[in-house]
Amino acid sequence: MKIETVSVDSVMVYIGEIISEVVLDELQSAYVSLKALDYIIDLTPSYTSILVQYDIFHYDSDSIKEAIIKHLFGQNTKHAIKQGKLIEIPVDYSQGLDLQRVADYHGISCEEVIAKHIGKTYRVYAIGFMEGFAYLGKVDDTIITPRLDSPRKKIPKGSVAIAEVQTAIYPLDSPGGWNILGVTDFDDFALFEVGDRVRFLDVRI
Repeated sequence: MKIETVSVDSVMVYIGEIISEVVLDELQSAYVSLKALDYIIDLTPSYTSILVQYDIFHYDSDSIKEAIIKHLFGQNTKHAIKQGKLIEIPVDYSQGLDLQRVADYHGISCEEVIAKHIGKTYRVYAIGFMEGFAYLGKVDDTIITPRLDSPRKKIPKGSVAIAEVQTAIYPLDSPGGWNILGVTDFDDFALFEVGDRVRFLDVRI
């Protein structure tokens, strides 16, 4: 672990250097632990790091680093890795605008793509580029698919999509270049936290 100054009121805590479930577990444990540290204004976890924004009337760049290290490694602050809640997302794959494209790209049927997509339990690795947009990984190797060559000007809210090794749900209407496999009426995007587990359910009529 290393900590670097980002600005006058924030530091970046680097948990690891590669994206993996092991690093994600460590990051989740640190994130849960740091929530209990006094005078922290905000925590923003990502794939291998956590951005910590702190109260400048209680910490400076050096003292916050010392407080974080003491908190995470102190004898009274050992936190078990949190399993993360399981969130099940119903998906209507009959409305997948790019389902056939993904199937053709891999030389398999649409049904096989759906089976691969619902056949895994995903983890929330990060949240962004918009509020509630949870980056989930990783998709089955047999359906890893690049982004669209030309991004759409508008992807409807609730679109369930994949790009490279990740899958996600668009929480709002937005431009985007991910491959849309289906749609969902799930609407509680604030529910997602880094480390959570997500499963997609096929609810085609």
